[in-house]
Amino acid sequence: MILKDAKERNRFFKFAMVGAMGAVIDFGIMNLLSHWIFELPLVAAGTISFICAVISNFIWNRFWTYPESRSRPLLNQLGMFFLVNMAGVLIRIPILHFGEPPLLNFVEDILHISHLSAEFYAKNFTLATAVGIVMMWNFFINRYWTYNDIDES
Repeated sequence: MILKDAKERNRFFKFAMVGAMGAVIDFGIMNLLSHWIFELPLVAAGTISFICAVISNFIWNRFWTYPESRSRPLLNQLGMFFLVNMAGVLIRIPILHFGEPPLLNFVEDILHISHLSAEFYAKNFTLATAVGIVMMWNFFINRYWTYNDIDES
């Protein structure tokens, strides 16, 4: 298995750190766009925030997580990374679309809080679920396709 090797565990840790930073960007922009600035629907705000996080993640992964992968031309690797992340969007959008409404009802019923507060918690928990699922997809596909030009050990 890939994570048995210490070097691969270190890469996964770095990938997760980059992902955490991307999640901060993702959540921050999503909340700005859906709650505080434009009040966009979650799917629209979440898609824009995802693209911003992907750009940040590509830069950090190319130069920090997988610095030895720069043998591949930048635009080719960016294209591959983008395709993997577009597949991630296709995983993410149904989670956001179908996950939020029942969670919103659940939060309102259980916590007995205002609709706005329940909406805030539901959107953020739904996004957290989607981020976790897509992160696992991204790591393994990127490692074996986008960054397959590096030595495993």
